Amino acid sequence: MSTYHVPRKGILTKEHLEAFQNSQTHEDIINYIKTLNENVVGVKLGDECTTSPGIEAILNVLSKVEQVAMETPPVNNSGSRFGNPAFKEFYDKVTELSPSLHAQLPNLPSEAIPEVSTYFREAWGNRTRIDYGSGMELNFLCWLMCLQRLRVVQENDATALVTRVFWRYIEVMRVLQSSYWLEPAGSHGVWGLDDYHFLPFLFGSAQLRGHKYIRPKSIHDADVVEEYSKFYMYLACIKFISSIKTASLRWHSPMLDDISGVKTWDKVNSGMIKMYLAEVLGKLPVVQHFLFGSILPYPGELPSPPESAEQDVHWGHAHALPDRGEADSGWGDCCGIPVPSAFAAAIAEGKAVGPGAPLQGPAIRPVPFD
Repeated sequence: MSTYHVPRKGILTKEHLEAFQNSQTHEDIINYIKTLNENVVGVKLGDECTTSPGIEAILNVLSKVEQVAMETPPVNNSGSRFGNPAFKEFYDKVTELSPSLHAQLPNLPSEAIPEVSTYFREAWGNRTRIDYGSGMELNFLCWLMCLQRLRVVQENDATALVTRVFWRYIEVMRVLQSSYWLEPAGSHGVWGLDDYHFLPFLFGSAQLRGHKYIRPKSIHDADVVEEYSKFYMYLACIKFISSIKTASLRWHSPMLDDISGVKTWDKVNSGMIKMYLAEVLGKLPVVQHFLFGSILPYPGELPSPPESAEQDVHWGHAHALPDRGEADSGWGDCCGIPVPSAFAAAIAEGKAVGPGAPLQGPAIRPVPFD
């Protein structure tokens, strides 16, 4: 009989990071991403694909989370451009509801729910800081990995896990980001792709591999983006960015602008995987928040937390030190200098809709580059 336990942090130092990078868990995450990636090459959002009862059950869980958000409106926080305090209420509601939601998933052992649901809870953002970044997105990926290992979903569900489940998660996250003005985790967002996400660009570039007409440079063609964003994650993310920020991509998203100069989607896709390994799984500010349990184990004995750890939101990670270089600390800080949400900044500017088509959501407006 398997022994499950609630996951907790274990990467506190550069040495812990190196141990993680050489571990089976790290290799399993990489292989899982690559498997999902290969299963969506040339596949459009909305294409028919194999779906097990587990996929439908997961989609129902995600819809319940969205419903909680709709029933928990943001409070009047007009004096601040930072995260809305109502997110904490949303987070608590999802935490309370989580055991019953997981009980509806087929084949999931009841004794595994406390472990698996931890990744689920931490996939929506940080309750204390009211922020979101690639570390939370990684938690959702880990949740899916756990569900597959516990046979909630099957190996032939790989395509549906990306085009249906993961994309539904992104849709729900856009609701949370626009409703609660979640701050980008870290001062630089998700290493320059957009303020929050990485994996939609990775999987989205796989979808476009081998496309006869759409090239990486096509992201600068507003008509192409508008027409095909409903089919391809990468273009949907470009549309999202353009809908809340004015000026051109080369100003507010220079990394995406640089990537558009690559000749083929194959090269973009392989580059995205390398970048994810280096800038997400390879950066201490991100992976020091990684949670280890019995399903995704730590390579060795987990460091023991102090008795006060539960009350200390900063336990389990180190803030940047003056003598620590960017190679160790990413962008030179841990939690990041608080950065207002692009949605909040847009509201403050009160500008008309810019070059991108507006998204549906609470008070979404374009934010100018300044």
